[in-house]
Amino acid sequence: MGKIKTHKATSKRFSLTKNGKVKLNHQFRRHKLGKKTTKRKRALRVRGYMANAAQCATIRKLIPYA
Repeated sequence: MGKIKTHKATSKRFSLTKNGKVKLNHQFRRHKLGKKTTKRKRALRVRGYMANAAQCATIRKLIPYA
């Protein structure tokens, strides 16, 4: 039985906590920040957790060794 390959794009965007939750960075935080309000940029700075159970299961399969 061979090793399972890690999906590199997924591993760059998501990470797993020790309890198995999927941690993610928010999008819309790279450029064109002048037109966004300070409140919005501050909210985007906080790391979020994915809530959808089906998507979390898919991401865990894509990054098996995270």
